[in-house]
Amino acid sequence: MKSIFLNIITKVILFVILTVITQIGGIVYFFSLLISKKCKKNYNTLIIFLLLYFLSTLLIVPNIASIFGREPVIHSKKIKPVNYLTVILNRNYVVPELNNLLKKTEKELTKTDLHIHYLDANFPFFNNFPLLPHLSHNDGKKIDISFIYETKFGITSDKQKTISGYGLFEAPRLDEYNQTKKCLQGGEFKYNLTRFFTFGKINQDLLFSVKGTRRIIKEILKSKNVQKIFIEPHLKTRMKLNNTKIRFQGCKSVRHDDHIHLQIK
Repeated sequence: MKSIFLNIITKVILFVILTVITQIGGIVYFFSLLISKKCKKNYNTLIIFLLLYFLSTLLIVPNIASIFGREPVIHSKKIKPVNYLTVILNRNYVVPELNNLLKKTEKELTKTDLHIHYLDANFPFFNNFPLLPHLSHNDGKKIDISFIYETKFGITSDKQKTISGYGLFEAPRLDEYNQTKKCLQGGEFKYNLTRFFTFGKINQDLLFSVKGTRRIIKEILKSKNVQKIFIEPHLKTRMKLNNTKIRFQGCKSVRHDDHIHLQIK
């Protein structure tokens, strides 16, 4: 009896975790268990789950997502995910208007060596379904974009400094306003939380590109559909950006000196 209870608890926990991480994973896991149970041959539930999950993610989810007014971020030579795990986990969905903004920005960057590398966007279904650990990525209108990096010789790089794209901060200099310190002193421990989600640091010789990152933001701001952009105050000052749509996200969120948060109306 105890083993049966533990088995049920384990399956419930797996269902919740898979749903939180991918939105569809819990449902796919449920059907995997049903199929595994009904099959005369003893097929491995994990294999069935993986087959169903990838089939759903690649073929089924994109079509159903359109009913909810969302679509995957359209990839091109200049628009790519930092890590394809974002796509596999269904965290790459946006409303068509946001895709259009990215495409227009891409055109403005045609004659440059700059690329748009995106991080988390939104799940494919339902407004207000949380995309953890984010507070607001729940309506298809938000997307995180990576900073631009360069070599010590000032040559723009297409590479990142962490595997996830998050967690390696371009911290305030001694002569810059330190909002991070103020938030942490206020007891907002989660402000620094993304430092645990780098999944590994890479290309540590690269430097934050003020010029390249500023250019990306300036091109994005040409769209009247932009509602707000979140970056840390010290980086806004360092890049000499004064547009009122560029804002501080508040201490209740995580810090934004490792990526750009873009939000449309």
